[in-house]
Amino acid sequence: MKQFKIVIIGAGHVGSHCGYSLMQYGDVDEIVYIDVETEKAAAQAADIADAGIFMPHPVKVRSGNYKDCDDADVVVLAAGVPRKEGQTRLDTLGDSIVCMQDIAPKLKATQFNGPLVCISNPADVIADFMYRSLGWDSASVFSTGTALDTARCKRAFKEALDIDSRSIDCYVLGEHGDSSMIPFSTVRIGGQALRAMKGARYTALDEAAILNRTHMIGMEIVIGKGSTEFGIGTVLANVVRAIVHDSHAVMPVSARLHGEYGHSDLHIGVPAIIGRKGVMEIIEMPLTEAEQESFDRSCEIVLKHNKMAQSI
Repeated sequence: MKQFKIVIIGAGHVGSHCGYSLMQYGDVDEIVYIDVETEKAAAQAADIADAGIFMPHPVKVRSGNYKDCDDADVVVLAAGVPRKEGQTRLDTLGDSIVCMQDIAPKLKATQFNGPLVCISNPADVIADFMYRSLGWDSASVFSTGTALDTARCKRAFKEALDIDSRSIDCYVLGEHGDSSMIPFSTVRIGGQALRAMKGARYTALDEAAILNRTHMIGMEIVIGKGSTEFGIGTVLANVVRAIVHDSHAVMPVSARLHGEYGHSDLHIGVPAIIGRKGVMEIIEMPLTEAEQESFDRSCEIVLKHNKMAQSI
């Protein structure tokens, strides 16, 4: 049977929870941590390996180096600096790019030939920077993008409507950050268009409040505990699951656009089909004129910061 090996670059809060979530899911056989702090990488690996004793599926967890990328099936980029209270994800740009400037040539020098999934912030800008630095196929370099934003959006809908989030079909598009937007015209509850549903709970829904709540959940967590980790760890595990099983799952990720939604040459959060090679196809959702304008504004913000990243 095929043995799936995942390399995680960055053994901090986020990277460690990605590994733990992958172990819980049981879809991979080996997890390798790479970090500039080699002792920390080894300690994280050992701690997660201890937890593996209680898991139903055996997973080998260890620390390593960039040579381990040669035969990896997926590389996860989790290195960088966490945002602090009051910071947007874009505020972490400078320090994160310096970190990527160290990682990119080391990764490019390996024989790795699989998808690179970026979760370092600012996610859309980092995905673009790594794509340009590595020169790989655009399908194989993407970030988790608005997958976590979409989970938070479903949570906001659940709180407002008192409906199981699994019955809510919605996507957040745009930047993984404060300029993201929700195409409310496409939201479905139990298969029905939200805006066409009758009843006080639906007609009284404040769409602006849902968007604001979606934007604020992450910062509330940062203020309360200093970082987010469980949510993104589970998001990453779901993306890796789609890759290793070649499941062709539709997920909102930060993929590179080639004319879709009227934009090109940037990574931005959109629904996409994910398989063994990464992004197989971008799903173009029908947007209203106002929704397209909101999406366009988010793209402009990301493009501006892409240029800033290239000048660092």
